[in-house]
Amino acid sequence: MAAETLGEPRDRKPSLQGSIEAFQDVVSSAVIIPKEDGVISVSDDRTIRVWLKRDSGQYWPSVYHTMPCNTCMSFNPETRRLSIGMDTGSISHQGKVSVVLFVLEMEWLLSTGQDKSFTWHCSESGQQLGTHRTSSWVSGLQFDVETRHAFVGDQSGQVTILKLEQDSCSLVTTFKGHTGNVTALCWDPVQRVLFSGSSDHSIIMWDIGGRKGTAIELQGHSEKIEGLCYASHTRQLISCSSDGSIVVWNMDVTRQETPEWLDSDSCQKCEQPFFWNFKQMWDSKKIGLRQHHCRKCGQAVCGKCSSKRSAIPLMGFEFEVRVCDSCYGSITEEDRAPTATFHNSKHNIVYMHYEPTTGCLLTSGTDKVIKVRKKYCLY
Repeated sequence: MAAETLGEPRDRKPSLQGSIEAFQDVVSSAVIIPKEDGVISVSDDRTIRVWLKRDSGQYWPSVYHTMPCNTCMSFNPETRRLSIGMDTGSISHQGKVSVVLFVLEMEWLLSTGQDKSFTWHCSESGQQLGTHRTSSWVSGLQFDVETRHAFVGDQSGQVTILKLEQDSCSLVTTFKGHTGNVTALCWDPVQRVLFSGSSDHSIIMWDIGGRKGTAIELQGHSEKIEGLCYASHTRQLISCSSDGSIVVWNMDVTRQETPEWLDSDSCQKCEQPFFWNFKQMWDSKKIGLRQHHCRKCGQAVCGKCSSKRSAIPLMGFEFEVRVCDSCYGSITEEDRAPTATFHNSKHNIVYMHYEPTTGCLLTSGTDKVIKVRKKYCLY
């Protein structure tokens, strides 16, 4: 079955380049083949397919292969190796394989599964080199070749950093900033920052290279984060969520950490008691108020002292959030200038892949359709 292809975009806005619809089930993973105008797809209907674009501009199936079961894949364009994760846990897992990652420089195949394990194998001999037990089902995996650090995100919302050796590993550190499970990880080896996306709708940028524990929040989605990709040549982060929204973040700006929320028994502006502060309520003969927090300064405030709303893009708040009245007065129009652009993919996304050499972005959705967009890097 041919796939629909649209014309070249006339401007720099993201434009649909083509779509592939010949699937019986949801495509769980797909990648763009660079230099060949092709797509490799892995579907829940147990098929692996290679689609090549013909002179007519349509994607046609070139290779069709059926597997007993499959869930995820890792494709290396340099060696043209395709690694497939299986529902059965094939490799060495007792449950479904959730992520596979091939590391050419080490000839390692990293994998994680729903059996709460992380393993790495020699890709040449197939021999298992090591394994590490995790506290929760692993749902995200990235690797830094230079330091041999593996970044493992799990369903508890925690990210673990492991130092891998040929046959052993050691725990470097763990950090947690999400209230939901980690759904996506993306590593930038140049700036040495790790991006994590979560079911809590947020993205966190962890400054690993800075060694200061800096964590920058990005709030621009209203549903679960399904994918993260980083374009290092333009310093842009591309994120997508399950409701079909795609956000392109400008990371070439100086961003600020969001403050910790302060604890208080009374409003830190007008000193009116909060509703659990019975002693002050009795002494002042006043009704207790509900507690809120200013997103800019982190102070505990009442509703009357935080009646304003404002976007604070450099703190990651692209949409308007609650701020106290004094902070609102300090925010300029320049401070409100957006640092991200928002786009609608027009299908509920389950997977995303970005190909930097062509600037193409691929998404697959619950509608069993793959969409390829051209020129996704803006600004």
